[in-house]
Amino acid sequence: MSAPHKITPVILSGGSGTRLWPLSRSIRPKQLLNLTADRSMLQLTAARAEDDSRFDPPIIVANEAHADEIERQLADVGIRPQSLILEPVARNTAPAIALAALSVAPDAVLLVMPSDHVIGDVQAFHAAITDALPLVEQGWLATFGIAPDGPETGYGYIKAGAELAPGIRKVDSFVEKPDRATAEAYLTEGSYAWNGGIFLFRADAYLAALAEHAPAIAEATKAAMAGATRAGPRIHPAVEAFRASPSDSIDYAVMEKADRVAVAPVNMGWSDVGSWDALHAITSRDDAGNCHHGEVIALDTNNCLFRTDGPLVAAVGVSDLIVVATDDAVLILPRGASQDVRRIVDELKRTGHITLDRKR
Repeated sequence: MSAPHKITPVILSGGSGTRLWPLSRSIRPKQLLNLTADRSMLQLTAARAEDDSRFDPPIIVANEAHADEIERQLADVGIRPQSLILEPVARNTAPAIALAALSVAPDAVLLVMPSDHVIGDVQAFHAAITDALPLVEQGWLATFGIAPDGPETGYGYIKAGAELAPGIRKVDSFVEKPDRATAEAYLTEGSYAWNGGIFLFRADAYLAALAEHAPAIAEATKAAMAGATRAGPRIHPAVEAFRASPSDSIDYAVMEKADRVAVAPVNMGWSDVGSWDALHAITSRDDAGNCHHGEVIALDTNNCLFRTDGPLVAAVGVSDLIVVATDDAVLILPRGASQDVRRIVDELKRTGHITLDRKR
């Protein structure tokens, strides 16, 4: 039996990251920020697949505006990507992954990871990859189901079916974000996991499924890569060909429609850090339940998140607040309401405010 192929990490870094405004801006989104450690989320993601006995150098699929910063950050941690594929326009994850799949050998195994997630237990993640790999080598499309720790309504769910191999089950269905009562029922039932958006498959298996279920994306991305220009590790897909691609996620375009889809349930300390509340939940807190970064004074204050990259923040006698200060903006809102940041971002877009796009 031949040795298994090395795995090629594909890191998706095209997001604008405005859910963590005002710290995250469209020109410098959250994956390029040091939110949970002394390295950026992109650097932490790349480091999860740094074992060169098992992984090839990564492919990064990113917004062209971020190319210089991505190259600088990876160089700072000694990682040289095999390619940096720069999307001329945003077209969601299904086309982005197709660009990567078209850039490698057909039998290459791709580990697709968003660039802005936290994984606390990398060893558990690697074990799940090992469990899924034999089926992936046979042409299955695999995803990783995150063991839920509560009735979360902000994530999609995966319903696992029959066992295919130890630690791997066939996907029965992908389920949209539920209401709380439905999420509680999922936890009670026990066969549901959060959809974390991390995938493992062969390039040819993904491209075949894309051609079957989303042929317009398959054709547009193939044309975009056929007409791509290259400069060192940077690949620039043909603009008009890629612009012609429909915009769709891998879940809707492929995973929900393909027949041979497997899930590896895994408890690996995962968070998508999709809001200030999510950051509060995974950040160390003091005895009063506060977490703070920067110059902060908090007296008689409980269960707050304070983050300042600029002025001193002082709080007295308050509870359950999120306060984020930069050199040009301050955000204040109740804990539990951080999804409302999108309302602020929408208003900034409507008024054309420079604060939305400014690189601090």
